[in-house]
Amino acid sequence: MSADIAVSSRLTDHERDAEGARRAASVIVLRDGASGTPEVLMLRRAERGDDLRSGVWVFPGGVLDEEDAALAARCDGDHEQAANERLGLAAGAMTYAVAAVRECFEEVGLLYASAGAVEAAHHERHLVRTGADFTALCERHRLRLDAGALAYHSHWLTPPGLPKRFDTRFFVARVPGGQVPVVDAGEALELAWLTPAQALEPARGLKLLPVTRETLKDLGRFGTVAEILADARTRRHPPRMMPRLGRDAAGKVRPVLPGEWAYAEIARLDPVGLGNVCFELPALQPVRLSDRVTRITCSNGSVMTGPGTNTYLLRAPGGSEVTVIDPGPDDEHTEAHLQAVIAAASPGHIVRILTTHTHKDHSPAARRLAELTGAPVLGRIAEHPEWQDAGFAPQVEPVEGDRLMLGEGATLRAVHTPGHASNHVCWLLEEEGMLFTGDHVMQGSTVVINPPDGDMASYLASLDKLLAIDGLEWFAPGHGFLMAEPQVEVRRLIAHRHAREAKVAAALREARQASAEALVPTVYGDVPASRHGIAARSLTAHLVKLAQDGRVRHDGGLWHWQEAT
Repeated sequence: MSADIAVSSRLTDHERDAEGARRAASVIVLRDGASGTPEVLMLRRAERGDDLRSGVWVFPGGVLDEEDAALAARCDGDHEQAANERLGLAAGAMTYAVAAVRECFEEVGLLYASAGAVEAAHHERHLVRTGADFTALCERHRLRLDAGALAYHSHWLTPPGLPKRFDTRFFVARVPGGQVPVVDAGEALELAWLTPAQALEPARGLKLLPVTRETLKDLGRFGTVAEILADARTRRHPPRMMPRLGRDAAGKVRPVLPGEWAYAEIARLDPVGLGNVCFELPALQPVRLSDRVTRITCSNGSVMTGPGTNTYLLRAPGGSEVTVIDPGPDDEHTEAHLQAVIAAASPGHIVRILTTHTHKDHSPAARRLAELTGAPVLGRIAEHPEWQDAGFAPQVEPVEGDRLMLGEGATLRAVHTPGHASNHVCWLLEEEGMLFTGDHVMQGSTVVINPPDGDMASYLASLDKLLAIDGLEWFAPGHGFLMAEPQVEVRRLIAHRHAREAKVAAALREARQASAEALVPTVYGDVPASRHGIAARSLTAHLVKLAQDGRVRHDGGLWHWQEAT
């Protein structure tokens, strides 16, 4: 084994992602506009045919120079150890600050200096083209660099797969007093002071990189420069943001940002950045998620189903026997969907059909798929028939802990998760730590809890159950893409439901008595009015739980607050 390979094998995933990327620093220069609204200094890069950043509007910045580290001794206003802690580094944080100061001077003529002959240094800006030139300038004019003027803001890494990658630390700083930015024709074509909103206006047509666009959105949250700086100074080691390349259904590639639905799935399926994973969920298209799992999305996208219901096909690696989870609805698209499922199973064959629950977007197609394949259907009967697939007739009703051996190296375990529906079952693929969540956990939305079959107390208990599953690594939801960090998502959902319950209790306490519908505008003020009818169902589920807890009672068609005794 070569030394290079040995070192590479010891790298963390975080470090490996940044291999080959050039370290860089950027300073976001701010000023208070005429109305007091923060304005940002933007520069338009020179046009270069071989540069993906050609002609884009950016903040001043560039790559670190080997001379920058030595200038850390000339910095005032910050300390190496404190800076390292903020940036999450063992050492070298001040080097980034120096690079940001140097690049800002080179590109726009602004010099963050706390002492020395600053004016004389400005007259020699044209002499500075390298780190060595800047070092010489600092020595000639006895400059002390004002690192304290810079507040660390964010950390971005160019997506894997691009020919030029940059590992960039961003700082924010108020424009130095008495200085006016001047464009450097070698690096930039023009400068502009713009509010974040102005820079983001579609009509203005600025060519922006994803990092610039997202940073402007963040800055736009604040009303003054002082607020931006104060917020930045409270940040300690903000998470690194690394977009990933993905494609749309037509094949067009773009960066996909952390937080977008498809991000974790792209990271799993395309870690090197080939750009061959779709960030959309086109219907009837099989997506191979692993040697064991394939997903096909139904053609039933809507407000309630998002991009559509996911059907999953599972088999042992190299195996021919296929298990299908949630065949989908019975509608005008069913036949085409099931033919796509059968084709995806080939050259294997479908031997069993599982359902997570019997809402009409998940189970009805099981009957037709069973007719086409002869496979038995496994699923539970709901306790209440409302909103259910009335014709559902399983051959087997699974119970908590049932294990299905799909072949060597593929085992499914039933996890009974009532709440969204009384008969809801998630299925755990033990070898991959992947839980097929049906509607127990959805991507991008909280699920509706619709009494009487839906029960909020049961739902919360079922969420708690997921936290106890050892080795849980992925959610494969009934709607959406694969979801990483499942425990984080479960805790978020639990906190969200408790916060909503507190709002329900507060609203009823103030009203003393009210119908569920009357409470919706107060409790779900963050939800569009068009969805208030749906929201009323989950609000009723919260009220039922509060009644079970003895805090409210239902009488005469109204809910009544009860003071604790």
